[in-house]
Amino acid sequence: MSDSPATRLQKLFEGHRLTPTQRRIAHCMVRGAADVPFLSSVELAELAGVSQPSVTRFAVALGFDGYPALRRHLREVAPAERAEAAQDDSYNEYQQAVLGEIENLRQLAEMLADPAPVEEAGRLLAASAPLPVLGLRAASSQARGFAYFAAKVHPDVRLLDEGGSMLADRIDAAAGAGASALLCFALPRHPREVAEALEHGRAAGLTVVTVADSAFAPVARHSDLLIPAPVGTGLAFDTACAPMLLGRVLLEAMADALPDAQARLEAFDARAAARGLFVE
Repeated sequence: MSDSPATRLQKLFEGHRLTPTQRRIAHCMVRGAADVPFLSSVELAELAGVSQPSVTRFAVALGFDGYPALRRHLREVAPAERAEAAQDDSYNEYQQAVLGEIENLRQLAEMLADPAPVEEAGRLLAASAPLPVLGLRAASSQARGFAYFAAKVHPDVRLLDEGGSMLADRIDAAAGAGASALLCFALPRHPREVAEALEHGRAAGLTVVTVADSAFAPVARHSDLLIPAPVGTGLAFDTACAPMLLGRVLLEAMADALPDAQARLEAFDARAAARGLFVE
């Protein structure tokens, strides 16, 4: 499967120690991969909400003489699909939002061509008992959905979807009960409390596995293994189809690493049938 422009941009930034401002620029470029090779440094700065000198310093940090050299490189390694993008004008805003999500899912599929990170995450999550699952604000539904299904195959899943002073206590309690890993769903806008919780979890000895909208998300430096899944920004509120699907993929990988997952599913189905839990 060939890489998309966004995937090739992502690979360009990997291995570089970027400042928060530079991560913001990188994230902006990945999300707008089709247009970036045509933008001036001033236009990119406006798009990312940073200063023009910050864009220049970002290019230098990547090993280029300046932004023009970076842009020339982008036109070679990440050719834009502007002609195709221009056709989007024929679609209304709702259709464009759906098409944007389709592109996000395509990027996720390309990322999953290398299953090693997901398989590693699955092993880490399966080995942690209990397994705390964190998601606050916009990410709470992703965490809740994962925890609901995970509880059918994992012996002890603990949902952490409320912030406040007790969050650290609940992380400590999970670590004290034997947890070795913590799964976090982190979506924009990124609450400061999530980063603080991850930092606390790592200090407690937990390995942090994070699903975030970008490898350059603010939670990246607080994560041991981060797997990105882009969100849609075409509507007033972000759409998170790719993070949701990635959560289900992680469930599959975790179940594969749990020796009694199938037996637990069959036992649940038997109990559900006995109780008449579902309408056939």
